[in-house]
Amino acid sequence: MDIHIICVDDQREVLAVLQNDLSGLPFELEVCESADEALEVMDDLDGAGAHVALIISDQVMPERNGVNFLAEVRADDRFTHTKKLLLTGLATHDDAIRAINESNIDVYVEKPWNVDILLAYIRRLVTESVVAAGLDYSSMMDHLDTEVLYKTLRKKT
Repeated sequence: MDIHIICVDDQREVLAVLQNDLSGLPFELEVCESADEALEVMDDLDGAGAHVALIISDQVMPERNGVNFLAEVRADDRFTHTKKLLLTGLATHDDAIRAINESNIDVYVEKPWNVDILLAYIRRLVTESVVAAGLDYSSMMDHLDTEVLYKTLRKKT
């Protein structure tokens, strides 16, 4: 099964940097310039039987902000195991509170980000998503968070 990460940001430059930073990961990367485009991509992926493991979304976007978009994703039963990372440089304290309370984000990262820290978050979140969905992760072991895998295996014994 294909494992997908969706990046949503209205600035192409940010998407290009994300693509570059995530290029070493073995997951399919989808870049979208709006929440509406991301929802269409997610519908297509779900219809094709793919797994959307993680959404990385900007907060400040025209038409629909990241919190509202991620809250919509949270309410969609097809994406129960999809993890959410809010990436922003302009959010307020109230935005952060809303992101946690309304969209149940898993991680909040400020721009500009530290690549190593972002990749560590991504590995953890994708691992949690794949494990929660019950997917076979044996071919991805080198790219997943071993601590999350270890904790999961300990719980099963």
